[in-house]
Amino acid sequence: MVGPEYCTGGQVDGAGNRGRRPVVGIIGNSFLLNDHYPVHSGGTMNSAAVAEVAGCLPLIIPTDPRLVSVQDLLDLCDGFLLTGGRPNVHPSEYGEDETPAHGCFDRCRDAITLPLIRACVDRGQPFLGICRGFQEVNVALGGTLYPEIRDLPGRMNHRMPPDGTLEEKFALRHPVTFTEDGPFHRLLGAREVMTNTLHGQGIARAAAQVVIDGHAPDGTPEAIYVKDAPGFTLSVQWHPEWNAANDPVSRPLFQAFGAAVAAWADQRYASATPHLTA
Repeated sequence: MVGPEYCTGGQVDGAGNRGRRPVVGIIGNSFLLNDHYPVHSGGTMNSAAVAEVAGCLPLIIPTDPRLVSVQDLLDLCDGFLLTGGRPNVHPSEYGEDETPAHGCFDRCRDAITLPLIRACVDRGQPFLGICRGFQEVNVALGGTLYPEIRDLPGRMNHRMPPDGTLEEKFALRHPVTFTEDGPFHRLLGAREVMTNTLHGQGIARAAAQVVIDGHAPDGTPEAIYVKDAPGFTLSVQWHPEWNAANDPVSRPLFQAFGAAVAAWADQRYASATPHLTA
């Protein structure tokens, strides 16, 4: 569990009583339950990381523009967790044709997350991108993706191992090296950390606003942020939600995200009720 300094999201009444926790919208994924029943879902480890480490209220978002709008989400949530997912961003979103190498897609998620990211960057509303979410940040701001990292000369296979337990699939597999004195170096207190890896795609061309702040040994971008953005925009290609409460890399990342979401909630609440004081 995290300390109280990361659980202070903005909701206080005139008597100084703490109300609701800051709300983090967890981007959900669509799939068929038992290959038949359509559902929107989010991994339990995402919700646990948001609640137990970031100190926020996790809320799974049905990412379908027929059901929710970007403005609905901006108004409801204080921050967003852009989760991983099996479907990939459709290549038409970065000007390329669909091929079998691009895999499967979730066009409804594309329709929500890409404009949501752009709106959050403009507003300074915090988000943390993970795996597909990391890739969505780059695409939303004008970057491109490689369809399959392991097919590139000199690159390792970054995909999830096909067999084994969850512990084996999410095990630490390679180092990530950060820019000297960059935001990840400052946050984590180390220039090199060990991470898991469970992705097939990766950044080809970084968007003009996207700064690549960490790389795997084979040169694959692994950590980014949005240059000159007013809010929290750290995003990673690995999966820090795994063992987030105990992992020395994941824990400070989610704590910093939670602090940013709490600060956003405080600011929004103060703006909406200027006659109240904490």
